[in-house]
Amino acid sequence: LDPDCEWVAHHAWSRYTDMLETGCDAALMVGMHARAGTPDGVLCHTISTVKWKNLWFNEDLVGELGINAALCGHYGVPVLLVTGDTAVCRESAELLGPGLTTVAVKHGLSRYSARQIPPVRARQMIEDGAYRALQDRTAVSPYVPAKPTQIIVEVDTPDKALEFKGRHGVEFIEPLKVVSTGQNWLQAWDQVWHW
Repeated sequence: LDPDCEWVAHHAWSRYTDMLETGCDAALMVGMHARAGTPDGVLCHTISTVKWKNLWFNEDLVGELGINAALCGHYGVPVLLVTGDTAVCRESAELLGPGLTTVAVKHGLSRYSARQIPPVRARQMIEDGAYRALQDRTAVSPYVPAKPTQIIVEVDTPDKALEFKGRHGVEFIEPLKVVSTGQNWLQAWDQVWHW
């Protein structure tokens, strides 16, 4: 990493927005994972490996990349680079479009197995990808789900579904599936995501 860069780690999803609120030209997502259920997705998950099975923003089935892209998009910030395995690179290009730069540094053989490249080569590939991505900051539009926004969450077990009971703006549409509707993505997200 560049010695002048800064990053945030181990902070609750979509709760650290200072950089987005104060002005940010682009987001580069390094080390992302494919959404839950992706056969070739290394450590694939959606929020949690034991709670959330599927997540939709309107009609888009998303994982952690979609969440991050929607958060950035809410503040008008495009995601220009995604790195990870081939599965998340494929998923992110489908969601964000052909202008997105992706760098696959491993190929998933299963959820817990991958064919990988040496770290020294992976680092150079990511650096080269970041350089290419930043050459045209208009290559990808910010990802902004249509307004009003519906977020549908499908969980694995009835006890996890009960966590949504009584939340403002959230309704059960099936025993293990809830919908949250908001004027925009962030409002709908705040109704399903806990602090």
